[in-house]
Amino acid sequence: MPIDVAALEAAIREAIPITTLEIEDQSSGCGESYAVVLVSEAFQGKSTLARHRMVNNLLKSHIAQMHAFSQKTYTPQQYEELKI
Repeated sequence: MPIDVAALEAAIREAIPITTLEIEDQSSGCGESYAVVLVSEAFQGKSTLARHRMVNNLLKSHIAQMHAFSQKTYTPQQYEELKI
């Protein structure tokens, strides 16, 4: 069963405080492949692996229904530095 962008966004926003969230359906609208960029204070002090495990755990029921899921996770400071 394909995942709706709104459902994925709601699940993320309910689980952790997000300052920036970008969700891209990479499956031409069929809802089976997503790439997300998440920016949150909750990632402060955590390694990339710990952040990804945190997100994967929070979204495990959604991810189980997808063909592919990729994520980039940043603290607000890291995200601002990327924009420069």
